[in-house]
Amino acid sequence: MSEPLESSEKDAPAVKPRRLRRSVFVLPSLFTVANLFCGYFAIIATMNGRYSEAAIAIATAILLDSMDGSIARLTNTTSEFGLQLDSLSDIISFGLAPSILVLKWGFLPNIDTRLAIAAAFAFTICGAMRLARFNVQSGNLKHFVGLPIPAAGGMIASIVYFFKEPISDPLYAGIMVAVTLILAFLMVGSLRYNSMKGVALGKKSHLTVLIIALLFVLIYSWSRETLLILAVSYVVSGPFLKVYGILRRKKPDETNFSA
Repeated sequence: MSEPLESSEKDAPAVKPRRLRRSVFVLPSLFTVANLFCGYFAIIATMNGRYSEAAIAIATAILLDSMDGSIARLTNTTSEFGLQLDSLSDIISFGLAPSILVLKWGFLPNIDTRLAIAAAFAFTICGAMRLARFNVQSGNLKHFVGLPIPAAGGMIASIVYFFKEPISDPLYAGIMVAVTLILAFLMVGSLRYNSMKGVALGKKSHLTVLIIALLFVLIYSWSRETLLILAVSYVVSGPFLKVYGILRRKKPDETNFSA
């Protein structure tokens, strides 16, 4: 009777590592599901006129989206399933939720309903195309081709969060339509945007820790202003780097002016 007990005791240590590996494998997906819930909550909050709460939910989804990839790389649990689940979550949190938010907060009833729906849908479909292109090109990219969809959704959320009250002027609504279409075109464009993997978890840099701590202080003290500045800075960084690169290439050779 003692032999079965001895065999079970030998098998017990092997079971725990397997369970631990399964738990670690599921961990990034939990962050992805939380990201998806934030997008779902943002849609519900928008439908009930709680626009600031919807904007905060989208911002939270951006944070969760940045963490799931970092955790997957740290734990070596990246998978095709995780990539597809992340993309499906992103189209809800950063494609659909921001488009519904800007539609109700800024477009309706200030402009023609057909134009409002078309502009909001253009943002969503361009976001979906941006995700599809990223999945095809996914890898250890140093640059993103086109504006990442979390940045585009975060731009809309930061504007809503900054101004708080819904737009009631057709002129401002028209400006918001233009901003939304620009974001849509930037997502499917060819401009390069820096990847933020350099500040991902696991990078040992005192300067990075200091910058992150400073950002937390600024967000805590002046959240509306800081988040808007961060969103605008990243969105305009693509066109700025493009123009800067063109000017550098057109710079005349100093040897041409030698005597």
